[in-house]
Amino acid sequence: MKPVLSLLLLFFFELSLAQQTDYVDFKHCKALVKLDTVEKSVEGTVRFQFDILKRVDSIYIDAKNMQITKPLVLMTLPSKQLDTIDYVNDKDKIWIKNSFLKGKPYELILSYKTVPKKALYFVGWDNEAPNQIWTQGQGKYTSNWLPSFDDMNEKVEFDISISTLKGYEVISNGVLTHKSQATDERLETWYYDMKKPMSSYLIALAIGKYDKRVETSKSGIPLEMYYYPEDSLKVEPTYRYTKQMFDFLEEEIGVAYPWQNYKQVPVHDFLYAGMENTSATIFSDGFVVDSIGFNDKNYVNVNAHELAHQWFGDLVTETSGTHHWLQEGFATYYALLAERQVFGDNYYYWRLYEYAQELLDQDNRGAGTALLDPKSSSTTFYKRGAWVLHALKELVGEEVFRQAVKNYLNKYQFKNVETANFIEEVEGLYEKPLGGFTSEWLEAKSFPYNQAMASLENSVFIQEYLMADCEAKTSKCDYFMEAPLSDEAKSKVIAQVPERVTVDVFQEGLKVRQAIAKHVVNIPISLKTVYESLLDDKSYVTIEYALYNLWNNFPEERSKYLNKTKRVIGLNDKNVRLLWLVLAISTPDYFEDNKQAFFNELVNYTAPDYGFEVRMGAFSYLDAIGLFPEQALEHLVEASHHHSWQFKQFANRLLDKLSNDDGYAQKIQNIKNKS
Repeated sequence: MKPVLSLLLLFFFELSLAQQTDYVDFKHCKALVKLDTVEKSVEGTVRFQFDILKRVDSIYIDAKNMQITKPLVLMTLPSKQLDTIDYVNDKDKIWIKNSFLKGKPYELILSYKTVPKKALYFVGWDNEAPNQIWTQGQGKYTSNWLPSFDDMNEKVEFDISISTLKGYEVISNGVLTHKSQATDERLETWYYDMKKPMSSYLIALAIGKYDKRVETSKSGIPLEMYYYPEDSLKVEPTYRYTKQMFDFLEEEIGVAYPWQNYKQVPVHDFLYAGMENTSATIFSDGFVVDSIGFNDKNYVNVNAHELAHQWFGDLVTETSGTHHWLQEGFATYYALLAERQVFGDNYYYWRLYEYAQELLDQDNRGAGTALLDPKSSSTTFYKRGAWVLHALKELVGEEVFRQAVKNYLNKYQFKNVETANFIEEVEGLYEKPLGGFTSEWLEAKSFPYNQAMASLENSVFIQEYLMADCEAKTSKCDYFMEAPLSDEAKSKVIAQVPERVTVDVFQEGLKVRQAIAKHVVNIPISLKTVYESLLDDKSYVTIEYALYNLWNNFPEERSKYLNKTKRVIGLNDKNVRLLWLVLAISTPDYFEDNKQAFFNELVNYTAPDYGFEVRMGAFSYLDAIGLFPEQALEHLVEASHHHSWQFKQFANRLLDKLSNDDGYAQKIQNIKNKS
């Protein structure tokens, strides 16, 4: 490296140790990006407008592995171009050197091209999966595809325009103002406008084949709900309660929804359950369900959680990971409040009880941490954070709590916050110090489990659940099995003593019958007929368990059970269909001429054409039956490089296991050598 360049980089490094936000305030970014689905590349031009707060000799833009395609342009506003610009692109940041003067507004124009390694994903263009492009900025850095700011304390108004292939819907932050024909006739450009600033990690785009349904909130906000055209019958169960929860949260929080509209978009093979991008939540299409699937795996909680983030995380944003609970704890808590309004008090207290048990288990494993530890687990940030807010409201009273939250949001809107900012708002209204509360609930390493359980004594529902315990010495199990208990209490009893289930218990609700299907695995002949009725339940989970248990207990009637369920697919992970294929293959004399077709279908579900949850199920069943054809091995090697870390880990673990088998080891190595 040349000596001058080395000295320049050293200077920039020293400057970067200070917060850039102390020196410069980026106000606006207007970006035009073009997406190439063949190269899987992004090229574009961004125009940043910014004010200099203190005289400084350099500024930077975060830009991962980007090629600068045109000379940079720097202007003092209004529109006075500077003659020369020195810059360094170190593949992590683009440094601009200039004598920036305090109080002066500037504009920087930067053109670039990159092939993103993460944060923006081209899905389906090389296989039969849905053709999509979507982003995930949190924890991945938007600067992998758009020059921006990894520091969440830098909030900017981003107006994004996207040029891509015609025939696809393009969704981004803000309001779509118009579309235009691009220079290339195959392309179309979509122009989105934001009115308020946000952190860069909340920039989003989602591109695919979609239709949408639009409702309007009580306050007049358009609620745009996107779906695949073939899923029109799943729109209602997928987005059930959306408008109700939106209206509730606006009223409960007491601060108007801060953005122009609210969009929700399902995507294929998403990294998480959902992501609360400003005004545009992206979520996993695994939550797109029919009316039966709604009973097993619905979008309601994720829907409410990501919506709550529009205030807690998007409107006010943490300064650092130390205060991450201000986003995740608040979103978890307000999602619970929204669900409480939909499902009732018992649901609310039940979820709090579940959270407390998870936190206790975490402490017992020695994994507990303080809520203000930036390295805490999701369980701590989300669930302990929600418990903090529940306990705080009980301590200070609902009126003080609600007003404090309202004051906090209004005071720090479009800004960054620390925990002390929120606590100060509560203390100001409560008129008492909260040092003892924060020490116990936020700063202590262990979750205050006893205090949490004391709070739950207010719920008769929870007390009944705790009382119904067949493992206690004084237990009255026969009474508990027949008594009119809650579904949760009855399910607990069934799990503890499945051998005591009687015909009468089958008359209970869907959740209890699901518990029977899960735990009564040895079916007495006296329950055979009523147990078979579980195959008709409005629950794909119940059908899956019941099918396997009936097939296993009554070999002579396997064909009957398979015939009854042969058209049931199940959830988006095809849980029933995958099990059915394995059982059909394993049942002698059942469609002998079709067994190869059944096996081929099972193997086919390992292909990249399907979502990773389907593929994991198919791989697991092939492993269980000890049959792994070369096609499936090829798919497994491909899966070991998947963008989903969960699926990637799964594939690598299974490859390691199979590689210990001499029958597979060389085949796997040959496939790796060719890939």
